[in-house]
Amino acid sequence: MSRRARREAPGPLEYLRRWPLRAWLAMVAVFLYTPLITLMVFSFNDSRRNIVWQGFTLKYYEKALNNDSLIQAFVNSLTIAALSTLISVVLGAMAALALWRFRFPGKPAVDGAMALPIVVPEICMGVALLVFFAKVLPWPQGLPWPLDLGAIIISHVSFSFPFVAVVVRARMASFNRELEEAAKDLGASEWRTVRDVIVPHMGPSLVAGALLAFTLSLDDFVITFFTSGPDTVTFPVKVYAMVRFSVTPEVNAASTLLIVLTVILTAVALRLQGDPAAAAGHGPADKS
Repeated sequence: MSRRARREAPGPLEYLRRWPLRAWLAMVAVFLYTPLITLMVFSFNDSRRNIVWQGFTLKYYEKALNNDSLIQAFVNSLTIAALSTLISVVLGAMAALALWRFRFPGKPAVDGAMALPIVVPEICMGVALLVFFAKVLPWPQGLPWPLDLGAIIISHVSFSFPFVAVVVRARMASFNRELEEAAKDLGASEWRTVRDVIVPHMGPSLVAGALLAFTLSLDDFVITFFTSGPDTVTFPVKVYAMVRFSVTPEVNAASTLLIVLTVILTAVALRLQGDPAAAAGHGPADKS
C-alpha cells in the first residue's frame, strides 16, 4: 500500500468515512423519510383512489383550504398547542428550578411523580383524564371559543410540562453556581439573580422544551380523543375521522401542510436557540 493510500485511509474514529456505516445511515434515512415523502407526493395526485398516479394537480390543496371544518380543527390545534406550550414552559421551568436548587422532604417522590406522565401509556392517561373531567372537574359546556378548549389544554399541559422540566433540569446541570454567588456578592437580590443569571442560562433549554411541548400537543391524538367534544375537534382527530372512510389526496394535502408548518417552526426555533456552545459561554467570543 502506498503512502498516499495509507494517508487517505479512514482512521479508527472516522466512522462516517467507512462505507458500511454510510450504507446503514442511508437505509435509516430511507426508512424514516420515504413514507413522509410519499404522502407529500401523492397530495398532488389527480386521483381520488390515491394509489395510482394520474397527474399533477393542486385542487386537493384548494379543497383542504376551503374545508371549513378542517380549517377550524387546524385552528383549534394551533390554539391548544400555543396555550399549552406557554403554560408548560412556565410550570416546567419552575419545577426544574425547584428540583435542581432545593432540598426538601419527599423530593424523590416528586421526582417520580414528574416522570409518571412520561412513562404511563397514553391510553391510560387518556382514560384517567376522561374520568377526571367527567366526575371530578366537569368542564362547562357551551363556553365561547377558546374557553371551550380548556379541558384539552389542561390535558395537554399535564403531559407536556414534565418534558420541559426534564430538558431544563438537564441544562441546569451545567450551570456554574459561582456565577450566582458572584451576583449576590455584587448586591443582586434573589429575583434579580434568577432573572439576570439563571434564566439566560436556561434560554436554550426553554426554547427546546417549548418546541417539544408544542410538537407533542400539536400531534397528540389519543388524549385529545378522550377529552374533546363534538365542538372541540382538533386536526389529528379530524384527520382520523376522514381516514376512516378513505385516505384521499385531501387528507394528504392537509397532512402535508401540517408537516411543512412543523418544519418551519422547528427551523425558527433552532435559529432562535442559536449555537449551544455560544449560549453556554464557550463560543468564539468567549476568550477567557
